[in-house]
Amino acid sequence: MKQLAHEDIPRLSDTEVSHAERHPVSLLLDRIRSAQNVGSLLRTSDALGIQEVIMTGFTPDGHHKAVHKSALGAQNYVPWRRADHALAEIDALKQEGWTVAALEITDKPSDLKTIRLIDFPLLLVVGNEVDGIAPDLLDACDLALELPQYGAKQSLNVSVATGVVCYDLVRHFRSLTNLSTYPEHDPRF
Repeated sequence: MKQLAHEDIPRLSDTEVSHAERHPVSLLLDRIRSAQNVGSLLRTSDALGIQEVIMTGFTPDGHHKAVHKSALGAQNYVPWRRADHALAEIDALKQEGWTVAALEITDKPSDLKTIRLIDFPLLLVVGNEVDGIAPDLLDACDLALELPQYGAKQSLNVSVATGVVCYDLVRHFRSLTNLSTYPEHDPRF
């Protein structure tokens, strides 16, 4: 085993990225205060082929200088947009048949393994680093996904937690559709 040099790591070209099929998972980032977290979430979304990232409230968007710094260009590849009203976005997507999941610690957590193919496309709602998801948005969600905490702290950084859950969601979707865990363009697999 050896570490691959940057130029040897298989990746999609700009043209391939613009035509690549995306996974039916989108993010709604509501009131995220840290531009670095948003940039990190855009990088994760690019890596996973997330369908779209929607920014609401005071969440910095892909034009913010600090988002650019941490996104390292991912803001140019991931479809993202700003929306005025988070609840209106959730309601509109639900009307289109989307399942809406909260990334939140609740009294009724859902097991990601119980999500069925019919539950996609799926919108993952991610809330403020301190306050979490606003109550009206949480009420509009169909299920709540959380990460078990085995240590003294109650939660992870929002971008870390979202990344872990999104990787699980994409892996789960790919297993339900019999797609390989590894990208087809990667000659190593």
